[in-house]
Amino acid sequence: MLKSKLFSSSFIASITHKKSNFNFFHCSGRLLLEDVLKERIENFVKSAPVTVFMKGTQTEPMCGFSRNVKLILDLHRIPFKDFNVLEDEKIREGIKEFSDWPTIPQVYVNGKFVGGADIFMQMHKDGEIHKFFDAEGIPSRFSDKFEKTEG
Repeated sequence: MLKSKLFSSSFIASITHKKSNFNFFHCSGRLLLEDVLKERIENFVKSAPVTVFMKGTQTEPMCGFSRNVKLILDLHRIPFKDFNVLEDEKIREGIKEFSDWPTIPQVYVNGKFVGGADIFMQMHKDGEIHKFFDAEGIPSRFSDKFEKTEG
């Protein structure tokens, strides 16, 4: 089913696919996330202090950029929750609109978008990443606040 209206030269269409129950709204060339998909993404982002939308998983990253983000988090001993975008096309496309960022992986800390692999790797190279995590209340192993365990 296709519904459309013309509003001051902007074409807005609501496309409803009966099988998938997945809607996108097209407005002036941009896709706006359906509320249900946006809620799924928001719930995942808020489900852990650090979340990463990546290709593959922590145990099996499927691209070099996702692997680099995982290695940096592991180096700093920052636990994170992953979402494998290769298993969900809707999330893979929707997360790009959600963050207004075109690439994957995407790192979120305390519910806020930090960036993709390039930004995250630059923060690491600049020695700023442990300060960032400290400020977010998530101590890195290189932080004075990190609790060291025996063994």
